[in-house]
Amino acid sequence: MDMRAFDLPRYLSVLPLFTDLSAPELARLAQGCSLRRLTRGDPVFRVGQPCEEFHVTVTGQVKLFAISPAGQEKVIELVGPGNSFAEALMFTGRPYIINAQALTDTLLLSVSKQAVLTEIEHDSRFALRMLAGISRRLHGLVHDVQAYALHSGVQRVIGYLLRDQLAEDRVSGEMVTVSLPVSKATIASRLSLTPEYFSRVLHELEAAGLIEVDKRDIRIRDVASLAAYTGGQQAG
Repeated sequence: MDMRAFDLPRYLSVLPLFTDLSAPELARLAQGCSLRRLTRGDPVFRVGQPCEEFHVTVTGQVKLFAISPAGQEKVIELVGPGNSFAEALMFTGRPYIINAQALTDTLLLSVSKQAVLTEIEHDSRFALRMLAGISRRLHGLVHDVQAYALHSGVQRVIGYLLRDQLAEDRVSGEMVTVSLPVSKATIASRLSLTPEYFSRVLHELEAAGLIEVDKRDIRIRDVASLAAYTGGQQAG
C-alpha cells in the first residue's frame, strides 16, 4: 500500500466512530492523524509512556498485553483490522497502563487527542459516539471475565472458534474453516489458558471428529455439534 496515496478522510468515514461526520469534519480530523508501518514485534507503546492519542489497526494485528512481576505475559486483547484501542485511556490524562505490540506487519492509524477534543467541541454527538464505542469495549471485557470464571477451558476454546459464526451457520451442517490470526500460544494467553492445555483441547476436539487441525487452519466439521460439545478437560 502506498502511504502517500492512502485516503485518510475516506478511511475515517467508514469507521463506526466517524460515520456521521461531514466531509469538512473528516478532512479536519485527518489533519490530526498519522500512519505508521510496523513490522512484527515492533512496539506500539509501552507501560508508562504518555497517552496522547488512540489507535486503529488498518491492516495486521496488534496485541495488548501486561507483564506480571514474575515476567509472565498476559494477552488482554487482540486488535484486528478496523478496530480501535486506547480511546478511554486517552481521556484520563494518564500514561499507558498496558503494552501494545504488532503481531504481524501492521499499518496503524493514530488519532491525536487534540483532534478528537476539537471535534467534540464542534459537535457533542461525537462525544456520545466515543462513549458508545468505549462502552462496547467494556462490555466485551466484562463478558470475557465472566467466561473465564464460569466456563471450562474447553468451552472457552470452542467459544473462540465459533465467535464469528451466526446462528444459521450452526444448523447448516457445512464445514467452516477458521484461520488463527496469531500463534496458538498468543490465543491461549488471550483465553487465560496455558499453550499446552490449548493444544490438548484442539487434539481432543480433533479426536472427537469435530474439527481438523492444519497448522493455523481449523476446519470445523459441524458447527452445531461443536457448539454442543462439553468435553472432559479441566481448565489449564
